[in-house]
Amino acid sequence: MKTNWGFDANDLDTSVRPQDDFYHHAAGGWLKNNPIPKTESRWGSFMELRYNTDKQLRAILSDLETRKTTSRGSSEQLIRDFYRSGMDMKRRNALGGKPLLPFFKQVQGLKSTKDLLALVAELHVIGVGVLWGTAVDQDSKNSTKYALHIYQSGLGMPDRDYYLKDDAESKRVRDAYLPFLEKMFRLIGDTPKVAKANAVTVLALETKLAEASMKKEDARDAEKVYNRKSVPQLSKIAPAIDWARYFKKTGAGAPASVIVMQPEFLSAVSKLLSEVPLTDWKTYLRFHITSDHAGYLSDAFIKTSFSFYGTVLGGAKVMKPLWRRVLNAVNGHLGEPLGKIYVDKHFPKEAKEKMNVLVDDLFEAYEARLKALPWMTPATKKKALRKLASMNRKIGYPDKWKSYATLVVKPDDYVGNATRSALHSHAREMKKLKKPIDRGEWFMFPQTVNAYFAPNLNDIVFPAAILQPPFFNVHADDALNYGSIGTVIGHEITHGFDDQGSKYDHNGNLKSWWTAEDRKSFEKRAEIIKKQYDAYTVADGVHVNGQLTLGENIADLGGFAIAYDAYQLRLKKTGRQDIDGYTPEQRFFLGTALFERENSRPEFQKTQVLTDPHSPSEFRINGPASNMEPFYEAFGVKKGDGLYREPSVRTTVW
Repeated sequence: MKTNWGFDANDLDTSVRPQDDFYHHAAGGWLKNNPIPKTESRWGSFMELRYNTDKQLRAILSDLETRKTTSRGSSEQLIRDFYRSGMDMKRRNALGGKPLLPFFKQVQGLKSTKDLLALVAELHVIGVGVLWGTAVDQDSKNSTKYALHIYQSGLGMPDRDYYLKDDAESKRVRDAYLPFLEKMFRLIGDTPKVAKANAVTVLALETKLAEASMKKEDARDAEKVYNRKSVPQLSKIAPAIDWARYFKKTGAGAPASVIVMQPEFLSAVSKLLSEVPLTDWKTYLRFHITSDHAGYLSDAFIKTSFSFYGTVLGGAKVMKPLWRRVLNAVNGHLGEPLGKIYVDKHFPKEAKEKMNVLVDDLFEAYEARLKALPWMTPATKKKALRKLASMNRKIGYPDKWKSYATLVVKPDDYVGNATRSALHSHAREMKKLKKPIDRGEWFMFPQTVNAYFAPNLNDIVFPAAILQPPFFNVHADDALNYGSIGTVIGHEITHGFDDQGSKYDHNGNLKSWWTAEDRKSFEKRAEIIKKQYDAYTVADGVHVNGQLTLGENIADLGGFAIAYDAYQLRLKKTGRQDIDGYTPEQRFFLGTALFERENSRPEFQKTQVLTDPHSPSEFRINGPASNMEPFYEAFGVKKGDGLYREPSVRTTVW
């Protein structure tokens, strides 16, 4: 039965009581009726909307295909020819691994560590992730300036734990990684015996890098990854690397200082450069060049890469169709030009206007909650309110679009297009080092189904593609919009006040604005959330990591609370009414489950909890709900119910 307020009663599972498991009550029917397609590791509202957006983008590409003439260098020409080059599997299969031969020739010619490091610099410029990586971002302690950041990189598996731990899941993935490495070496011409030996070499070398890598829980700590160093200081940390030469080769010029995110890792890399034979480094480079380019090569490379990254780690049975894979590459390389066409076609003005009204209500609710916080002193509240008032919103798309006019894209050179695009993007990033901060810049494309908070800019950002049903529906009952997109907005605002975002002031600087007493109160509440999520498990009993997911869990809880309050403000203006037997509050909570409903494969679940700072979907609904008094009131949750938590272990942070 469909109702006219935007909620489909078939999505419910009334055999599950909302008091015991609200997620499966609100979404169980949808979950049963929407099995995971063979091409996917998971399937939910996010994935469905991404697929629908892909179909909209495919229609745009089909339209460009039919155009006989497009001026060289125009957005239309760049997008069309990049897409054509990827779709031409006949040519890609005929070429096989040949596009990589120039790289392999360079690797073969390496005679010294100096040569090796020169090639590492060249690979970094085109986005091949070996040894370490660099990025240009705002200086977290001087947000009015850009700084070069250096971070740990160079692993083929998603996290250090896969190399170092002996739990069942780490061993399962590691045991599959070795034959995958072998297959990759076979594809680039190695004999079975050599390929087997090379696989062992890469795993051993990457294990050494993993041992030196910072743990993921620490890598999300803003203070631990902020280590400003002069170039002479950097040279002391990693003396085997000629940093002045590296910076020159990568276009960074001669920076006075850099932000070293993991100094111990660079120190270990420096030692490894002296200890590991050059032949082993050559083997390591050959694998990473191959793996990072696999998606642009022939079917044999694509299928081999998918067998590990898609099936072993994600559980997907079948690859996505070619058009979606190529579209993904076009999105990655030409996201803004494609996004501009997408916005002109699919983002109505009324969506932005209604979204602004909703965001206004969220900010009003947040301000009221901050003023009323029982655990925070007036001095800290004043600074929190200042940060909230300084927060900038970006909705839909950027005001100014990036230029790609100098980029050369050919209809018959997929690997070359990817390389030239990476060079173009890298050059743009390096130029930032000499420019003032671009406060209008976006870090997602309009056609991306997602949202984010940027701590240094103090921005919340909502691309056009997320502002569609079921997240946001201009014709739906307000309760659903406040429950779905409202909690997303509240989530992103709360990132400014989560365990890491709260370390940045209103100007986006990593600078404490807390009294010691208030910080202690905050951390006490955060610890309760950490313990709650530590207790949740997924496939094969693998536990959620409460510390890794802490920021997202605080943001989820804040998002629910702020969106609920904002909806209460809206009800005062529109009046209350029950619909289909549901109170406004019950409809609000049904809205929260709309965007997080998701089926996922066991392999994906395990990879997610081991690597992703977001909790699995059901805990992103049941977790916050079980802490919220309004949820208990709306559904009459009592002691003995599945979601009941003793008042002493319930917590609200914001």
